[in-house]
Amino acid sequence: MYHQIHTYTELQQQIHDDLRIQHPDWVEPNGESPICDSYESRLMELLGTSRRTEIRNAPANSLLPMKPSPRQP
Repeated sequence: MYHQIHTYTELQQQIHDDLRIQHPDWVEPNGESPICDSYESRLMELLGTSRRTEIRNAPANSLLPMKPSPRQP
């Protein structure tokens, strides 16, 4: 089923749910899943690192709000 993601929190929840659906053998009888938790944690760490690198490597003016470009006649 397709579900459109709008926020970072929704993305985290979708990853959480999908890991458990795709790997029911990783879920313990009490509902906990240390393996899924580990995967989620690592992915969030990688996404955070990726975002920081993206910002660090971006030109300074690309981090500012965009201004409309002047219209060409």
